Amino acid sequence: MSKIVIVESPAKVKTLYKVLGKSFKILASLGHIRDLPKSKEGILIEKNFQPLFVIPKEKAKIVNQIKKTSEDAKEIYIATDPDREGEAIAYHIKEILKNGEKKFYRILLKELTPNAIKASFKEKNDLNLNLVDAQIARRIVDRLMGYRLSPLLWKKLKRGLSAGRVQSVALKMVCQREEEIEKFKKEEFWVFTAKLKAKKGEFFANLSTYKGKKIKIPNEEKAKEIEKDLLKKDYIISKIEKKEQKSYPPPPFTTAKLQQECHRLFKFPVKKTMMIAQKLYEGVDLGSYGRAGIITYMRTDSVRVSNLAISKGREIIEKEFGRDYLPEKPNHYKNKSKVQDAHEAIRPTRFEIPLEEMKKFLKADEFKVYSLIYKRFIASQMKPARYDVTKVVISAGDYTFKASGKTVKFPGFLSIYAKQEEDKEETLPPLEEKEKCKLLELNKEQKFTEPPARYTEGTLVKALEEKGIGRPSTYATIISTLQNRAYCLKEGPFFVPTNLGKTVVNMLDAHFSDLINENYTAKLEETLDLIEEGETNKEELLKKFYEKFIKDLEKANLNLEKVKALPTEEKCPLCGKDLVIKFGKNGEFIACSGFPSCKFTKSTNEEEVEPCEKCGGKMVLKKGKFGFFYACSNYPKCKNIRKKEKYKSEKTGVKCPKCGGEIVSRKGKRKIFYGCSNWPKCDFIQWYKPVPEECPNCKNPFLNIKGNKKFCPNCKFVKS
Repeated sequence: MSKIVIVESPAKVKTLYKVLGKSFKILASLGHIRDLPKSKEGILIEKNFQPLFVIPKEKAKIVNQIKKTSEDAKEIYIATDPDREGEAIAYHIKEILKNGEKKFYRILLKELTPNAIKASFKEKNDLNLNLVDAQIARRIVDRLMGYRLSPLLWKKLKRGLSAGRVQSVALKMVCQREEEIEKFKKEEFWVFTAKLKAKKGEFFANLSTYKGKKIKIPNEEKAKEIEKDLLKKDYIISKIEKKEQKSYPPPPFTTAKLQQECHRLFKFPVKKTMMIAQKLYEGVDLGSYGRAGIITYMRTDSVRVSNLAISKGREIIEKEFGRDYLPEKPNHYKNKSKVQDAHEAIRPTRFEIPLEEMKKFLKADEFKVYSLIYKRFIASQMKPARYDVTKVVISAGDYTFKASGKTVKFPGFLSIYAKQEEDKEETLPPLEEKEKCKLLELNKEQKFTEPPARYTEGTLVKALEEKGIGRPSTYATIISTLQNRAYCLKEGPFFVPTNLGKTVVNMLDAHFSDLINENYTAKLEETLDLIEEGETNKEELLKKFYEKFIKDLEKANLNLEKVKALPTEEKCPLCGKDLVIKFGKNGEFIACSGFPSCKFTKSTNEEEVEPCEKCGGKMVLKKGKFGFFYACSNYPKCKNIRKKEKYKSEKTGVKCPKCGGEIVSRKGKRKIFYGCSNWPKCDFIQWYKPVPEECPNCKNPFLNIKGNKKFCPNCKFVKS
């Protein structure tokens, strides 16, 4: 065999065989074939940060197969993924095969269609060593942080912890958001809506200003005073402003934007989105059309699109929507500064297959992702939507109300891809300036300011992207690591930091504030990009990083005290002493501070259950061959067991302050919490059980229960 092709994925092997035929032998490396050793750091600092790459045990078999198959080959075509990681894999493959007179060609497969594959194999590129250097530099920085910071956490906190360059910043962001929520103090405010009748119809308007200034209504007393005043006023239309408004189509997807949109629309975890996109890129069986990749490479932060793809997209628009929807010139989108532009945006590749026909070749979730990519790309080449927008000002003495209406004049790209819910029509009846309106209803409503929302997978990716932290290929791994290390748990779709996560962040922030600083991490990513572009070298970056890192590490080893336990607000049920949170080999647990004289412990996620009905002992959760059950902790003296019932949500009779739905109990991973019955449309949640009792102090419609006390979530009122 004179020609060998090496790719990363077996799925890609199938796709390439359909195009290249039997003249090539195609092998899959299954990812990286060399890496830094697991048993030691593997970096020779004194030799200019030379990495000691080894072949992992689990990769020995595939490496031997590649070597044996390539012995007689004269041409080696390395077609690993077209990004930093893929380039590094290509470099390592070449390193293990370069003995002998072999010619190596780097093949960049940015889309896996027959024409694109054939064109790529004609190009025959060389390895991009700048790309390789950028990947190796990132790997060394991450290894140094991981191998030198993690043991520090083991020594000062508990074994098994890790501190990654990007994961630590992401965890810090989650913890900071939680701190903002905990410190947030609700502020009461009131809003007024007037239902008005004009000559040709009825409409609603919202109270906006008083004597030319934005009105703020802090309490019910003031609201009643204003209500009394407003009921006496004449309502006259003082100003009508009409104009055309345009809504422009969004650019085709980058990786981060695809992850965010799939989470928003389908609630897909980032990892799931990437797995589906990978399959769509690597190849799908398309019946009589053959096997091919149906989207371009799925790891990209560029919005650039090839002229050929634009041309195909415009043909589809003209055919399916008509020339009225087609701009005179193609739409082109600008990348943000400092974006890697090696790849196009994520777009479809098989334009000859209609969207509805593609449905029969894909599973339901695969079609959801493909359809989204297809529609976003087609929409990106369409004309903007146009609206007729009317803004109305209504005078009521010194008060002004405002109303607005929006009707779609021309749908443009919205015919295939609706951006947001606000693109819906809102109509007003025909109105005239100086027209007097009749007040039909005047509604006042109490509201409260809301704390910032916890991060979801989608919003965390958005925040990381905006801050320039991490890269498209890393977001899924970051999110998985936060959960796998028990630094964060998910309550519904939201990330909640654990006590362990908060403790790790506090330790790192106290002694390595630069390294887990958002700006520092983003700057490091920029420097890696400069290495990739050949504008700096990896040795310079590594030297600068190491000098700062090693000084901080030495100080931390001297000054950092061992964390033995964290305080809680609970008392030990056996001896009355404070309960504390400790960190064991199996994670967090709660224990009595009086240990060893008192040995009471419980899990941090242990449910509060009724004591044993036979002896009054504590019931503990066990797992048997038929599932989970509760058993008395006094076994074998007491052999009482109780079936673990499936959790049933409890109604509280309290209205959600956000949308008016009912607050109900829900079962989280750690404990019971209370959320709106309209979830996921409404994301209101709280930890304490609410009761429908009005606060006598601020008139908040409900109180919360904590222990044997009731308290107002809005003010400082407490009732025993």
